[in-house]
Parts: sequence; structure tokens; C-alpha cells
Amino acid sequence: MKTFLTRLFALVLVCVIGLTGCSSASGNLSGNYRQDTLALIGSLRNALELPDGTPEKAAAQSEARQLINDFSARYRRDNSLLKLGSFTTMRTALNSLAGHYSSYPNRPVPAKLKERLELEFRQVESALKREA
Repeated sequence: MKTFLTRLFALVLVCVIGLTGCSSASGNLSGNYRQDTLALIGSLRNALELPDGTPEKAAAQSEARQLINDFSARYRRDNSLLKLGSFTTMRTALNSLAGHYSSYPNRPVPAKLKERLELEFRQVESALKREA
């Protein structure tokens, strides 16, 4: 009886680990680069525009950090995207914002960085419209 329970427990454990390990790490991303990029830009703009000190701001920043990680994990190894201007510009913007969030988690994003990010977001959107 003891070996039966041990084997049953091992089987259940393997199933649980297998199912959770095989789940998609990027649950918020669709797999369509264009749509995911535009959705990420919208989420980041929302996080940057909220007033400082509000609970919504903290939640939006947390969501933005998770989306940045998911986006980077999903698309950084796609060689077909490395040639696109929209992808390289988006990576630059994400690296800047993620660097600020990790280095200064309790400080607001400086106006100069916000302006640069907005410029890069517009460049990415225009490149996506051109299919570049």
C-alpha cells in the first residue's frame, strides 16, 4: 500500500509540474508582434500618465514591468524581428524604462525620460504602420 501511495503521489507531482511548466509564460501576449507591440505601448503610456502616489500607478507599473519581461522573453530570439526598426526602437525604450524601474523603484519617471519614451513610441507606431 505504501509503494502504491508513493507512486501515485509521484505521478500527481509530475503531472502538476508538467502542466504548470508547459503553460505559456506570456499569457498577456497573443503571438502577433504588431498587436503585442501596440498593446504594450498602450499599457506603458497608461503607466506613465497616471499621477504619482496613487494605488493605480503602483499596479500599472507592476503590470508594465511584467509586460516588458513577457515581451522581451517572447520576441528577443526571433531573428526575423532583429532587422525591423520598430523592434530595435522598442527594445531601446523597454530597456530604458525597465532600467529606471529596477534602479529607482520608488521614484517617478523623470520628464526627460517620459519625453524620450513618447518619441520612441511614436517612431515604433509609425514603423509598424509602414510594416517595418
